[in-house]
Amino acid sequence: MSGPADASAPPPLTGAALWITATALALGTFMQVLDGTIANVALPTVAGNLGVSTDSGTWVITSFACANGVTVPLTGWLMGRFGVVRTFTVSVIAFTVASLLCGIAWSLPSLIGFRILQGAVSGPMIPGSQALLIAIFPADKRSTALAMWSMTTLVAPVLGPVLGGYISDNYHWGWIFLINVPVGIIAGAITWRGLASRETPTRKLPIDTVGLILLAFWVFSLQTMLDLGKDRDWFHNNLIVVLTIFAIVGFIAWMIWELTDKTPAVDLTLFKRRNFGFGVLALCLGYAVFFANNLLLPLWLQQYMGYNATWAGIVAAPSGMVAVLATPFVSKLKLDPRLMASAAFLAFAGSFFMRSHYTPDASFWVLTAPLFLQGFAMSMFFVQLITISFDGLPAEKVPSASGISNFARITGGSFAASLITTYWDRREALHQSRLVEGANSFSPIYRQALDQIQAFGQPPLQAAASVMHQVVNQAYLLSSLELFWLSGWLCVVMIPAIWLCRKPAPSDHVVAAD
Repeated sequence: MSGPADASAPPPLTGAALWITATALALGTFMQVLDGTIANVALPTVAGNLGVSTDSGTWVITSFACANGVTVPLTGWLMGRFGVVRTFTVSVIAFTVASLLCGIAWSLPSLIGFRILQGAVSGPMIPGSQALLIAIFPADKRSTALAMWSMTTLVAPVLGPVLGGYISDNYHWGWIFLINVPVGIIAGAITWRGLASRETPTRKLPIDTVGLILLAFWVFSLQTMLDLGKDRDWFHNNLIVVLTIFAIVGFIAWMIWELTDKTPAVDLTLFKRRNFGFGVLALCLGYAVFFANNLLLPLWLQQYMGYNATWAGIVAAPSGMVAVLATPFVSKLKLDPRLMASAAFLAFAGSFFMRSHYTPDASFWVLTAPLFLQGFAMSMFFVQLITISFDGLPAEKVPSASGISNFARITGGSFAASLITTYWDRREALHQSRLVEGANSFSPIYRQALDQIQAFGQPPLQAAASVMHQVVNQAYLLSSLELFWLSGWLCVVMIPAIWLCRKPAPSDHVVAAD
């Protein structure tokens, strides 16, 4: 199903040129996704070195997320105006420069300013790499292209906490940003050299100023509300209420403007397509559950199971390794993508249900076992849902569709991160109150525990503190198990959204790829 405009499109790359260029594009994606998570685990170290509180340091994360959230959905407009290759390459080089500036930042305000720059210029990187990978691969290998893209997108969040923890434990925190510099230079140089002659047609598009202002307004309000809500008791705080109102009103105004403007910055009419609408919905919800649990597990291991940042990341590492190994084989299966996506959700559910049976004395291998199953889920998840979402899209719509779908995915992850950490703390408080009901002098079990601890030489107050420490650990364990169990059922419930989509056309007939 190729249109007339496709006849002038350059032929796919072949041989070494194909794989070298594809690796450079994948590196660009990997670097950007990694940077979204690597700073999280190093935040206390960054805040301490800059002489600010951890709460103030959270703006290092928020500033990047807000700026990135504004520019990701603008990818379609930028690539239509300046060309896909040029936009992606400039984005990679600018991201590299911004990373260098972040690594040498001398104060919190300077770091936040550079993180805003880094987030803003990185918006086109993920959608751009996706669009270019689809363009340079032959029709019969486009599932391989999407597999490469999905591996980098899913593995980077797993490796981010490991690498961030190792660097913050052993080196200056600035290296979490400086490691991007050589990678960015290589990725940008190879991409421009290999693809400059394959630039896509450009057209002079007017700037949708009102749409851009409204987008920046509601995204900033939403992201700030999500990042600050937990620490400020959510809607019991006036600032959070005001930010929520701003986000809702701004979002509605932005939607009305974009749907009625003749030249919108973001093409929301894509959601009229059945496969794109339901496909992006399934992608957004599935990624939100995955991202939330990817955040919860290392958090619980570090705070209440005695793991440091490096080892907490190693527990999660098998999911990334299995995904890398399995994705090339899964991408070759010629099955209905809806069936494969359903299998991915079921595998995610199985992994979460396995975690819901963790015990306080769980060994390293018991903790790791569910992550192997999650790796198989990851190998099927992205490729199939992207295939479903992009089915039948004209080639010129792919950058815009990629930007919107990635924006929805990122926003879903932000919501999930805020919700799961809030629920985790609140359920812990409930479980703790129930557990301490039996921790009193009238309880023979409690008295026996105190006697046993005091027998090892601890005074009564320290013995009581030791018991209370175990109560808190148990409460957080129970809260974690509830969330794992709930996540499993959420994955099962999401499956019907996949089957609301039509069966995609075979990969060699997908318009988006032709």
